[in-house]
Amino acid sequence: MASFIDYLRLVKFSHTIFAMPFALISFVYAWKTCDTSSLSLPLLLLQVVGCMVFARNVAMGFNRWADRKIDAQNPRTASREIPAGVVSPRAALWFVAVNALCFIFLASTINTLTAALSPVALAVVMFYSYCKRFTSLAHLVLGLSLGIAPVGAYLSVAGEFAAAPCILSLLVMTWCGGFDIIYALQDAEFDRSHSLHSIPSRFSARTSLAISIGLHAVSVAALVWFAGYLPRHWLLYAGCGLFAAIIVLEHILVTPSRQRNIGIAFGTLNGLASTLLAVCLIADMTI
Repeated sequence: MASFIDYLRLVKFSHTIFAMPFALISFVYAWKTCDTSSLSLPLLLLQVVGCMVFARNVAMGFNRWADRKIDAQNPRTASREIPAGVVSPRAALWFVAVNALCFIFLASTINTLTAALSPVALAVVMFYSYCKRFTSLAHLVLGLSLGIAPVGAYLSVAGEFAAAPCILSLLVMTWCGGFDIIYALQDAEFDRSHSLHSIPSRFSARTSLAISIGLHAVSVAALVWFAGYLPRHWLLYAGCGLFAAIIVLEHILVTPSRQRNIGIAFGTLNGLASTLLAVCLIADMTI
């Protein structure tokens, strides 16, 4: 029987660091700009974090289940929990179902809008798992899946849509789409030989990285746009500068002829970028 740790590995729980900081930024922004006198913010924060965890478990668990046969054929992914026999496909589906129910239930305890949109959010994050079978834009669908987080966090507090969290979602979508293209360079040849769609399997490494740079340029522009809604303390400039610098470093480390640093660029640098940005922007809003 699979252990709790096996399920955490199945969904790469450590990668929650990518979207969670942006949800927290949006949550604090809503707290500082909306009337929250009738809300219990500590409880609401726990609800938002819980929804984030459950939704991501659904997304990753379903992705691993949907890709189990593909992963088994790819030497890079054959050791993942389902193809390796650590977690059975049936157990993975049960894990997805339980987390989906928990997400919908928890979202329904926040407000009517989050309750109504919770199935839509799950549909988006699960739809991504099949995108590489028919479109090279799968990277942006993955970005959209993560980009839901800041909008959802804002809706949890405000109960209505606003421009600022949508700009933050644009940042997350293009940032994630850009670094997922870099990550997909590892499987370009495998994807071509198995008729799977991705930017690296369709274009050369040079063109793929150019597209990634273009998406990341949009990310930085969206960050500057979002920064216009925030107080202008030095922390704001420090956070934006650090985020942009880390993205530049990512593209210095990974080039068409040098791809051995993809793991560092994908995991370490992007986790650092989102965390430092959140610390600086949250401090900027609360000082």
